[in-house]
Amino acid sequence: MFRNTVRLLDALFVIAGGLLAHWMRFSTPIALSDTERLLIAFNCVLVLLLFPGFGVYETWRGKALAPVLARIAAAWLVVVATGLVLAFTLHRMDAVSRLWFGYSTLISGALIIVTRCIMHVILRGVRRRGMNFRTVAIVGAPGFSRTLLAHLEHAPQAGFKPVCVFDTSIEGAGAYGARLNRLPVLTDLDTFVSKVRDEHVNEVWLALPLSEEHTIYRFTRTFRHDFVNLRFIPDVRSLSLFNHALVDVVGLPTLNLSATPFSPPQMWPKLMFDRLFAALALLALAPVFIVLAIGIKLTSPGPVFFRQTRKGVDGQPFAIYKFRSMTVHHEAHGQITQASRNDARVTKLGGFMRRTSLDELPQFLNVLLGQMSVVGPRPHAVEHDDLYKDQVYGYMHRYRIKPGITGWAQVNGYRGATTKVEKMEARVKFDLFYIHNWSFWFDMKIVFITIFKGFVGRNAF
Repeated sequence: MFRNTVRLLDALFVIAGGLLAHWMRFSTPIALSDTERLLIAFNCVLVLLLFPGFGVYETWRGKALAPVLARIAAAWLVVVATGLVLAFTLHRMDAVSRLWFGYSTLISGALIIVTRCIMHVILRGVRRRGMNFRTVAIVGAPGFSRTLLAHLEHAPQAGFKPVCVFDTSIEGAGAYGARLNRLPVLTDLDTFVSKVRDEHVNEVWLALPLSEEHTIYRFTRTFRHDFVNLRFIPDVRSLSLFNHALVDVVGLPTLNLSATPFSPPQMWPKLMFDRLFAALALLALAPVFIVLAIGIKLTSPGPVFFRQTRKGVDGQPFAIYKFRSMTVHHEAHGQITQASRNDARVTKLGGFMRRTSLDELPQFLNVLLGQMSVVGPRPHAVEHDDLYKDQVYGYMHRYRIKPGITGWAQVNGYRGATTKVEKMEARVKFDLFYIHNWSFWFDMKIVFITIFKGFVGRNAF
């Protein structure tokens, strides 16, 4: 009933968009031309036929709003494009006002999308108040079950209410075991099945490792005659450092264990911010560049810039730029000696630049060239990569995204030399946390922290 009402609303919004567009274009909302009536009717039919194919009317429960709205926008654009093809086919495009067509497209699309946003907000509020929920029973070991329960607790707007846990690690120990997050923990399969059936539990989530195929089969066979949603949420925490996205590869469902964590569309805001921010920074800092360049040339012989090969996204090498802060010297091939306190190689001006991070400013050139990002894991010397990749678990996963001028590790105090493996482990831990939890607003937070307190560090010398 609800979905039919939404479909009817979508068709009405197409009509409303056409009428409003006609009023905006011709100052009269009623006297539509025959071609305009035909296009409106055709778009109404297409909305009713094509929107279900795009999954527009599928449940939103547990889904993010942005992908849902993107799917609706894509479906609407297909409807509009098909309407254009019809007009061209009937040789009636000359009878259609382009301005009316544009207005109607924007108004109808906006009405459909804004209505979805309002519905989404209303449903979130309703579900947060404990209504319109689906009950869930979780099957798995306590560790991963606790993780799922924490996710559900922090997302009440999704509308899932856990009612019990079946502990597969101590199955058969008795009808009821301990309690987990105030929920009963069952260990007897028959008792669990009876509870699911008697209480009409909506969903059973199998939170099991990939190796538990026989357990998965047992539950699917047990509930084969029941109208309960069975979902398999694989426990693959030990297999990879990244979120395990399910993607389609040549028509096959594929679980990413170690792959680039973000799709290109997800990174567009970051890409646009990087280029714009870098261009503005280089323009604003031009006087500082000139002063530092003159100072470097006057205080020590050698080039103004220091160039060194670093690894970028997916390990692609690039030349990183810095202001030279040391006297020109040569080291043995494959050896890099990190700067230490009172290092004789560091010039007086170089020491000041390193303490205030001014030596890093030329890296905005790398950002402008697309080799680096404003925010990301700091790239290390290739020699250090070779040293730490076998000593620090997950070290090379840092290079699955573009390295940055500043990062979550740096604003938390992890900058400068890494003389101990423990220091590098801590830095990598912060970098991986950043990758796991990346969002555009997380980047903005790091940028603001860097601006206000991230330039000067006691560990940089």
